[in-house]
Amino acid sequence: MREFPPPIHHAVAALTRLPGVGPKTALRYVFSLLRLSPRDLHSVGQALQNLVNIQTCTTCFTYAEEKTCSICADPKRKEDIICIVAHSRDIATIEATSAFLGRYFVLGGTLNPIEGRTPEYLNTHELMTHLAKRPNIKESILAFSPDVHGETTIMYLTRQLKAKDIKTTRLARGLPVGADIEYTDEVTLSDALTGRRET
Repeated sequence: MREFPPPIHHAVAALTRLPGVGPKTALRYVFSLLRLSPRDLHSVGQALQNLVNIQTCTTCFTYAEEKTCSICADPKRKEDIICIVAHSRDIATIEATSAFLGRYFVLGGTLNPIEGRTPEYLNTHELMTHLAKRPNIKESILAFSPDVHGETTIMYLTRQLKAKDIKTTRLARGLPVGADIEYTDEVTLSDALTGRRET
């Protein structure tokens, strides 16, 4: 990389810590930031600095400004159903549907022994403790992506939750709206047929 003033080098080095951002992409981001007005650049910097105030909810392990997130603190949420997700960002996606009114628990990822993500690496112990303290929970929804690691995590958690006598469900899978059957893979099409419903 050619020589740039130290602040540019430091910004590039900081941005390359983000997943999927290499030195060239980081440099493009930095140059884009430099085209902002000083006021806008300061605003971006302040927004990033404010992330220091974010902490983990002590109940569900999502990101929050307080020790307890707004969902866990909401008395209107159903307490007998819990949706277990891999990451905090998954909660935002599910909440956007307005179809789920229960509570959440963030596992902190999915199982991937090759990369060292074993049950001890995730919040599996905390999940079992969480459920033990809340005998009113009747159903747990396993909301993981239908990839190899998501499926492995679902199988592991299903075995663990059976011992707790909690109904365990998973997200339905099938054809997305706008999909062309001709180009749909066999697994997705099989799931769509199995999960068919009356019109």
